[in-house]
Amino acid sequence: SHEMESGQRKDKEGNTIPRQIINKFTCAFEGATVFECDLDPAISANPFFEFTAKVDKSGTFKFTWVDDDGSVYETEQAIEVA
Repeated sequence: SHEMESGQRKDKEGNTIPRQIINKFTCAFEGATVFECDLDPAISANPFFEFTAKVDKSGTFKFTWVDDDGSVYETEQAIEVA
């Protein structure tokens, strides 16, 4: 889970809380992008993405999320096509 802060709220002292969101999501299969999207502050704190990808061989999906502060989060999932 990633805290999503829109940059429009204020703290107890009235200071603006800086925006910190996951701003980009990418899914690649064997190095080729199959899905990507740019995210805005209106996205929920725990967004759910659903998309289809048709592949004709076994391989690995790589999922990448990029944060406003430049942090990159990645995970991979291998699949086997029978």
